[in-house]
Amino acid sequence: MGLKLVLDSNTYSDYAEGLHDAVDMIATYGQYIFIPSIVLGELSYGFMKGRRQQFNERKLRQIINRLKIEVIDVNMDVARRYAAIYLSLKKRGAKIPINDVWIAACCMEVGGTLLTRDNHFKLVDQIESIVIKN
Repeated sequence: MGLKLVLDSNTYSDYAEGLHDAVDMIATYGQYIFIPSIVLGELSYGFMKGRRQQFNERKLRQIINRLKIEVIDVNMDVARRYAAIYLSLKKRGAKIPINDVWIAACCMEVGGTLLTRDNHFKLVDQIESIVIKN
């Protein structure tokens, strides 16, 4: 059963580290795999803070190429989805990190299912998510 899987930062990191749950989910359901440009920004920030920046950047490029991961860029359509999601959350008094609103908007744009470790994505009615337990 193939899904359009959209990777959150934590599930990319889990996959890159070879953690079984993430590797298994991507292998089982990842017929089409996407990564939001926002996630690439979060990962790059983490790489720059660490001591293995070049290694991690090279590994990211290799994984994107090997798994044929498509990058979801922010455009006007994604921006409108961001606004709709953010407004919906505000009206309900629900808060999630602002980058995660953008990630959800990217997921909504491609009609994907977000693969994440963050339960707060369950607050976003506009997307499907699979939460991997730690």
